[in-house]
Amino acid sequence: MSGPPPGNGPPHSRNVSVSNGPPSAGMAGNSQQMPPQGGVPPVGTPGGSAQSQQNLNYIVLEYLNKKGYNRTEAMLRKESSNQDAEGRPIITRAEDRGGAAYDQAFEMLRGWIEDNLGLYKPELRRLLWPVFVYSYLDMHKEFFSREAVTFFEKHKEMFTQEHEVDIVSLGAIRLPEHVADSNIAKIYRGNKYRLTLSNMAFNSLIQFLESKEKDGGSIIIKIMNQWMNIVTQDRTAPGNERSLAAMISRGSKIEEDMPAEDEGIPGHNPGSANTDRNAPPVLAKLQLGPLPMEPDLMEDVRAEVSDLDTKNPPAPGQPTLADEFEARIKRESTEEAPARDAVPLPPSLARDVSMEVQKVKENRDRFKIEGRSGGVGPGVSVCMYTFHNTFDAVNCLDFSGDNELVAVGMAESYIKVWSLSGEAIHSINPNDKPSASKRLIGHSGPIYAVAFSPSTANPFPGPGHASTRPKYLISSSADKTIRLWSLDTWTCLVAYKGHSGPVWDVKWGPFGHYFVTGSHDRTARLWTTDHIAPHRLFVGHDGDVDAVAWHPNGAYVFTASGDKTVRMWHINGNALRMFTGHTANITALECSPSGKKLASADDAGNIILWDLASGTRIKRMRGHGKGGVWSLSWSVESSVLVSGGADGTVRVWDVLQETPESTTTANGKVIAEGGSGNKIDGSGSGGGGSGGGGGSSSSKKKAKDVVVTADQISAFPTKKSPVYKVHFTRMNLVLGGSAYMP
Repeated sequence: MSGPPPGNGPPHSRNVSVSNGPPSAGMAGNSQQMPPQGGVPPVGTPGGSAQSQQNLNYIVLEYLNKKGYNRTEAMLRKESSNQDAEGRPIITRAEDRGGAAYDQAFEMLRGWIEDNLGLYKPELRRLLWPVFVYSYLDMHKEFFSREAVTFFEKHKEMFTQEHEVDIVSLGAIRLPEHVADSNIAKIYRGNKYRLTLSNMAFNSLIQFLESKEKDGGSIIIKIMNQWMNIVTQDRTAPGNERSLAAMISRGSKIEEDMPAEDEGIPGHNPGSANTDRNAPPVLAKLQLGPLPMEPDLMEDVRAEVSDLDTKNPPAPGQPTLADEFEARIKRESTEEAPARDAVPLPPSLARDVSMEVQKVKENRDRFKIEGRSGGVGPGVSVCMYTFHNTFDAVNCLDFSGDNELVAVGMAESYIKVWSLSGEAIHSINPNDKPSASKRLIGHSGPIYAVAFSPSTANPFPGPGHASTRPKYLISSSADKTIRLWSLDTWTCLVAYKGHSGPVWDVKWGPFGHYFVTGSHDRTARLWTTDHIAPHRLFVGHDGDVDAVAWHPNGAYVFTASGDKTVRMWHINGNALRMFTGHTANITALECSPSGKKLASADDAGNIILWDLASGTRIKRMRGHGKGGVWSLSWSVESSVLVSGGADGTVRVWDVLQETPESTTTANGKVIAEGGSGNKIDGSGSGGGGSGGGGGSSSSKKKAKDVVVTADQISAFPTKKSPVYKVHFTRMNLVLGGSAYMP
């Protein structure tokens, strides 16, 4: 086939050629032909034959060489080397050689990272996971499914520890059509994976890939351009946990399995709920102070605490209830809080007055945890309630705010409520005999969450005052409904319908009027007790909404999803914050009583603390084994966090300690900076360890070690009893609930 006719452009837009046609108007002054070079007659001269693209490029190269245009000459030589005699590009791309080219490219990248400078190796290893995922998915989409499966089985082990759930989901993809149907593939191909690299590491990476373009570098560059949002950062500034100074000071103890808070799917600016890669890093302003008290309610509480001080004077050295209440009002007035009408609530009742009085009393008389003293953590005690003969049927558990009742949701679709003191539970129904427990039947599927409405102990025992015991219990189930139960008649009052899948979690708002639910349908919904339809929908997660939580002022809710992100919403439906950094499914959420921090935990045993105002991670705490941290609770002062989970332990954490995280040495021994660590393997399997990018090779023995960070104050192991619930009372005592599973 002959080349393109004279006057047409070359096949490649960047090729340099000389036209045989008449000069254009803009080139009229330069229409004189170039003199022959190197014995090659110019195109179109008498007696000259039609010139090939190679000859034309040769003429231009001679000209550029004489004029000294070295860089242009080098670029033209590079392009010319990939053309045939007719000027058509020669196919030399690695990805056009079949699926095996992806494996070659991945091996090349992994080998280069392992041979790199140790200072940049940890952050470069973070690149391997997204390259692995997108290579695997691209191979399927390009119909190299057999090679894709071989590639996946060959390299998956290095990522299993950190991305176990994603590996299982990706392993189900075996054919090109599976990519379109796979939820995990939709998440990764529907978002750009964000990764932060230092400038030096990124520049070194690009230079290497360009030098190895024909050996697989082009594949890696294509994946990075199409599927990744790599943000470069100057890490010479002090204070950054990944700054050059910090990495050098840690030396060999760099946290290789610690992703940045802005890493992952979907990629975004740290804290921002806007996932547009071009979105400015501007965060919505938050009002994290307590919700202002109604003036009438405030006056009623002030009068009641004054009467109590008169009847029961405080002990020597103890402040009066009136002083305690005034100090609280003064403290709350200095913090920026949402407007009262931002959280519409029904008018206060006598019950609300009694509850506020009791809160003042409990706050004054509580066991105070002011912080660490002499490097020793506070002596927190745990009262554990263990359920026997449950036959692995317990799904969830909750304690009432007055510490009188415990409710358990069962896999057999019913709820059972016990009296913690063993006393009989009464009902206003005359046909209902008093007993130490009550059974609530109505759901048609397993119960996944139960929650008591807000309550307190009664500050005015005896008749004549409103009861402050819990009025309602709410539950969610696999039958897609939420049910509201009366604790006076022990019957179901309302069945809320709206979710299109199982409802995994439900939580009451701090004032009892609102509650929020999270479901398999990837939405969270805000409900009120006086309406049967949802009040708000929170949409944006790419996976199930597995856990929900409230801010103590009632203006914000938090949702955690199988997409490994936590989102913060205003109750009006606006998304305000998004937190990424978990590498496993998030199983528990809890906001601090101060309203400044959020704790989230996952099923790999990690607990991460977040600063709400800045939207960034404070630190990560480790010690739990794999299986999941199922419950979190804060002390009144927001200085101590307690957790419980599948490994059968309750652990107490110092939130204020800022020492570096622990790490393991080469022989697997646990070392905690700033203190001695403990190897605790309550579940028989480890959490933490190496893994981030998956480039390091760790022994099986090391993988089982549970890394315990230095901010763990204490650990309380049970006898084969997974801990479903931990709860800090307002007196700073800890209640725990577990089920014995031999």
